[in-house]
Amino acid sequence: MDDSETLLSIGTFARRVGLTPSALRFYDDCGVLRPARVDGVTGYRRYGAGQAARAVRLRQLREAGLPLVDVAVVLDGPEDAAHGVLRAHLERMRRNEAEARALIERLLPEAPDGAGHCRAWARARIGGAELASAVRQVAPAAATGKARARHPVLGHVLLELSAGEVRLVATDRYRLAVRVLRPTEFEGGPRHVLIDAEAARSLAEWAVRRRTVELECAGDEAEVRLRSGTDAREVPAGYAAGRGGGPEAAVFPDYRLMLEGLEAGRHRLIVDREALRDAVAGRARVVSLSVAGEGTGGGEDAVGGRKEGVVSRETASGEAAEVSRETAPGAPAEQTLTVSDGGREPVRLRLIAEGSGLRIAFDPAVLLPALEAGVGPDVLLEIASAERPVVVRSADQGSFTTLVMPVRRSGTED
Repeated sequence: MDDSETLLSIGTFARRVGLTPSALRFYDDCGVLRPARVDGVTGYRRYGAGQAARAVRLRQLREAGLPLVDVAVVLDGPEDAAHGVLRAHLERMRRNEAEARALIERLLPEAPDGAGHCRAWARARIGGAELASAVRQVAPAAATGKARARHPVLGHVLLELSAGEVRLVATDRYRLAVRVLRPTEFEGGPRHVLIDAEAARSLAEWAVRRRTVELECAGDEAEVRLRSGTDAREVPAGYAAGRGGGPEAAVFPDYRLMLEGLEAGRHRLIVDREALRDAVAGRARVVSLSVAGEGTGGGEDAVGGRKEGVVSRETASGEAAEVSRETAPGAPAEQTLTVSDGGREPVRLRLIAEGSGLRIAFDPAVLLPALEAGVGPDVLLEIASAERPVVVRSADQGSFTTLVMPVRRSGTED
C-alpha cells in the first residue's frame, strides 16, 4: 500500500463496499480481506481505498452463495482454478434450484388459495391422437413382471400438468421415456398423478378416435378424466395414485434430476431408425454397436458429389429439429455402424456421426422398445461414454426423449 493513501475507518469502508463492519472483522479473521493497517494500541482497523474492488468482489461472491474456501480460490488462485470453482458452484445452484422447484410444485396444490381452498385441479386441452401417441411412446418404459413386483411405483406412468405443459414419464430404472405435450388451453395445476400403465393405454385407445380431448385432474383424491364433447372416460378406481404431488407421486424417481445430470454426448450418431431396429431385433442378451471410420470431414464419396445421409440440426433446447437427406459441405463424414453379437451375424449400417472409436453394448430388450417408440425415419443417439445413460431421440421430434442404460460387453465378438 502507498503510505500516502488515505485510510478509511471500518465504518466508512463498510458503507462504501456494501458490507457490515462485523462482516469485515469476520473476513479479516478468515484471512480473505485483511485491513491495510491495525492500530497497535486501540486495535482499530483501517482500510485503503484501493481495497474496495476486492471487497466488492468478495461481497458478490458471498451473495452468490460461494463458500469462503472457494472465495479464496477465486480471489487469489490461478485463473483456471477460479473458473473451475465457479463452474462447479453454478452446477450446484442448478441442482438445488431443480430440487426446490420440484418440492414447491409438490406442496403448492396443498396450500390454500384466497378462498381458503386447495387449488388441487388442472385442465388441459390437447389433440386426441397426440395424447395417444405420447402414451404409446412412454408406456413401454414402465416396469413389468418381477421389476414391477419389486418396485410397484415403476409400473405406472407419471402424468404432470404444470407450467402450461403436459408431461408423461415412465421408467423401469434401465430406461426413461419422457414426452412433453403443449396444450392449446391450460389452467390450474400443478398436478402430479401416477396412472397404471395399462390404464393409460386404455385411455389412449379411447382418445385416439377423438379430435380433441380435455384432460382433467381434479379433487382431493387422484382423479383423472378425459372429456370429448358429452363423452368421457375416467381412470378406474385403484389405477391412479397421488394428490397433486402427494406421497404416492413423491416416491416416483425425480426424472428432472436424471436429465439435468446428463453429461454432454461425445458421440452423436444419426442412423436409419427402422434399419437399426431390424438389426437389433432377434438378438439375445447383448447387442454391440461399434463405429468405424473418421468422425470429421464431409468430402465427396467415391462416385463424386455429396454424400447421401442424414444431418440433424437441433435448437439449443432440443425442442425442434430439421432433417436433410443430403450432407452439406463441412458436415460430419459418413461412417459405418456395425451391429453385432446376440446370436446373429453382424449388420453394417450407414450413418452420420460425430466422434470415432466408439463401441457400446445394450440389452436388446431395452434398446428395441426405445427405437420402436421413435417417430420419423431417423434416430439420434447421444453417447457420453459406454457406462453412462444414452439419449435416444427422434431426429424430427424433439419433444420425446428416451434414456437407455448400456450394459457391459461380453468378452466374445462376432
